[in-house]
Amino acid sequence: MDASSSPPEKNLILVHCEPNGVALVTINRPTSLNSLTRSMMADLAQAFKRLDMDESVRVIILTGSGRSFCSGVDLTAAEDVFKGDVKDVESDTVAQMELCRKPIIGAIKGFAVTAGFEISLACDILVASKGAKFIDTHARFGIFPSWGLSQKLSRIIGPNKAREVSLTATPLTAEVAEKLGFVNHVVEEGEVLKKAREIADAIVKNNQDLVLRYKAVINDGFKLDLGHALSLEKEKAHDYYDGMTKEQFRKMQEFIAGRNAKKQSKL
Repeated sequence: MDASSSPPEKNLILVHCEPNGVALVTINRPTSLNSLTRSMMADLAQAFKRLDMDESVRVIILTGSGRSFCSGVDLTAAEDVFKGDVKDVESDTVAQMELCRKPIIGAIKGFAVTAGFEISLACDILVASKGAKFIDTHARFGIFPSWGLSQKLSRIIGPNKAREVSLTATPLTAEVAEKLGFVNHVVEEGEVLKKAREIADAIVKNNQDLVLRYKAVINDGFKLDLGHALSLEKEKAHDYYDGMTKEQFRKMQEFIAGRNAKKQSKL
């Protein structure tokens, strides 16, 4: 399907669901380097909400059209954006991404600036092009962060590096971001979507119920200290196995037996 935002900004958020269970979401305002208006943010939020409820969708890839991923908020409409209700979950892009049960792969090329940086942080896996840059300009323009950049980045790349990136508005290159564990893969610009699809295809092949549960326990556990996170895993594992039927255990054993048989035939 193809979905777009409401008039007058039609076709600025595109959604295409592929037959293999992968949905491609594209920020489609290339002439403005995919800068976001308030209505685009709401449309992007609703796109993730719909895809989360669509049982045919198993993985979501988020990208931008043209030469940039997202250059942040359209500052010509800054008052309209920032005077809005930042606590409105329904129209909050990052909130809906965080509520989304499906894995989200960010396919980043060019610039991911401020709001674009925060949207990148809300993805579960990131593929970036060589030379791509993540830039936090909150301090430069006097904009207070509200999509998590001030808290998430330090937890991923360390507080010292995060302070440097945010307080100086210094670009974080894809290559450095990969070394710091923020970006998963850095590839040639023309290979970004291809690599994202390879990762999505690998996820689609796995048990969908477990993929959803695994993403949730990783993300929920990351917010806790290790002791409580380990307790969370134990609790979720107990609930999962306690709810499994004998038929499910039998299928698990058959799968393992079949895999071992394939290994033996290759020897």
